[in-house]
Amino acid sequence: MILDHLAHAASYYVLSPRIEKALRFLSGQDLGKLPDGRIEIDGEDLYASVSGYETKAGLAGGVWEAHRRYVDVQCLIAGVEKIGYADISSLKVAQAYDEGKDCELLNGRGQFFKLRPRHFVVFFPQDGHMPSRAAGRPAPVRKVVVKIKI
Repeated sequence: MILDHLAHAASYYVLSPRIEKALRFLSGQDLGKLPDGRIEIDGEDLYASVSGYETKAGLAGGVWEAHRRYVDVQCLIAGVEKIGYADISSLKVAQAYDEGKDCELLNGRGQFFKLRPRHFVVFFPQDGHMPSRAAGRPAPVRKVVVKIKI
């Protein structure tokens, strides 16, 4: 997992050409003007999804998720969101991997941090994550998630 501000995005360009392209996309945008929905960057290899939603109170009902075919780069546009992180080796499978959705659901414990506007987090396949949690009371947020095919 990587957590940083878009001002430092260039530090991660060395990781891969697709990560560089994803971070350049995020850094080169007025994020507040991105429309909701899917934005094609490089077909199925690299695309973004923009959405707004209300964060969820507490951890009850929260599940961890992990992906095998895509790396997630999540960047907050507006609001504050609490996100959980745990290595999947410390979690237990709650719902088996669904290849069509590229998602496995997990149970267990992890660490939480606050994601703020123009900050990004990169989740790799070994990184279980629990997004959409409230940092205090439930509140509206807008986020862009860039999916990078492995």
